[in-house]
Amino acid sequence: MINMVNSSSNVQVKEAVFITPSDPTPSHVLKLSAIDSQLFLRFTIEYLLIYRLGRASDKRAIVARVKDALARALVPYYPLAGRVRARVDGSCLEVVCRGQGAVFVESSGEYSVADFEKAPRYVSEWRNLLAFEVTEVVKGAPLLVMQLTWLSDGSAALSVGFSHCICDGIGSVEFLKYFSQLAVACQYDATAELKPKPKPKPVWDRYLLDPTPCTLQTSHHPEFTRVTDFSNFSTRFNPDQLTPTATTFHEWRVNELKTLVASTSQLSISSFTTFDVVSAHIWRSWARALNFPPQQTLKLLFSINIRNRVKPSLPNGYYGNAIVLGCALTTARQLTENGLSYATELIIEAKNQVDDNFVREVVDSVSLSSTRASQVPDSVGVLILSQWSKLGLENVDFGLGRPVHRGGTRGGSRGSADPRT
Repeated sequence: MINMVNSSSNVQVKEAVFITPSDPTPSHVLKLSAIDSQLFLRFTIEYLLIYRLGRASDKRAIVARVKDALARALVPYYPLAGRVRARVDGSCLEVVCRGQGAVFVESSGEYSVADFEKAPRYVSEWRNLLAFEVTEVVKGAPLLVMQLTWLSDGSAALSVGFSHCICDGIGSVEFLKYFSQLAVACQYDATAELKPKPKPKPVWDRYLLDPTPCTLQTSHHPEFTRVTDFSNFSTRFNPDQLTPTATTFHEWRVNELKTLVASTSQLSISSFTTFDVVSAHIWRSWARALNFPPQQTLKLLFSINIRNRVKPSLPNGYYGNAIVLGCALTTARQLTENGLSYATELIIEAKNQVDDNFVREVVDSVSLSSTRASQVPDSVGVLILSQWSKLGLENVDFGLGRPVHRGGTRGGSRGSADPRT
């Protein structure tokens, strides 16, 4: 299903249409992988990109260019114009490819570029910048929604929603880069045919992450392990009462954290990443702020790209879900009383555990045909962190220049417009 978010005075929808592939595409059914089909991936990856423009911009020409580029991009990426359903045998999900189309929305809003320089005042403040919310994707909802909103100062916001069951962050941004290249190539009709057209190589091949018959469980998978709730975690926090926030980690601050870790452990600065140390700092700060009982088990979950961790590596252009969850685990007492280096080491250890065998075990565990298909990440004591800064959103230029603010989120609420860690 696809629902239209309640209209507000901040954003007014001018047009909502289906955009179908510009050329004929194959009409068939494609199977999604076991990882794609996971129960907890049935939501939307959402991006928000802000472009600074002048009031004299030709809005009609820009809209036409975006529609044309989207239609062209849906030719090689034609599964994004399809619809997802469950297979009859219940083994996984599949995509019915009949060129049904993606949704394009044009709207106008009362926001200005300056409004996106800080976090929204409440979780749903920017909700209408993606007016159509994809829900229950297995019941025929479009897999891709794109909305172009004209801001009050003449600038523009591009919001995009992808069904997570068909692509991950890397795959979705590969599509956006290709879409933007097409838009730039067609910016001037007179020279469009003279410019070389980008040649994408999107790879489907979802069978590469199907379960194998004889996978032996040799690794520990705490991401799926239930823990005792000593803190009433599941009822303590009402999402509607949470307030979004934004924190900037300047380079000097990140370097301070790295130096602290290196000076209090046997780790060298070159052996850990910015993500490792900033995530460790956030995890410890979160635990201290919420004052968990000392014995409460806490987990930090984060996505790990497995494209080069499986054997053989996944082919370039694979845009399906090629992620598993890394899980760092400890007690509230150990996390808050031990230093930053302790949490950093837990994160590095969780990442290092992910090899080909680990991935194959996860694939087998989450397969819908498995006796363990109910395995989903536990929510008690869990903090989930997503890193968007390495995806390349800053390069999504569809003829308006590079975005001055950009951000992403998993699910229906948006956070900071510019996560630069």
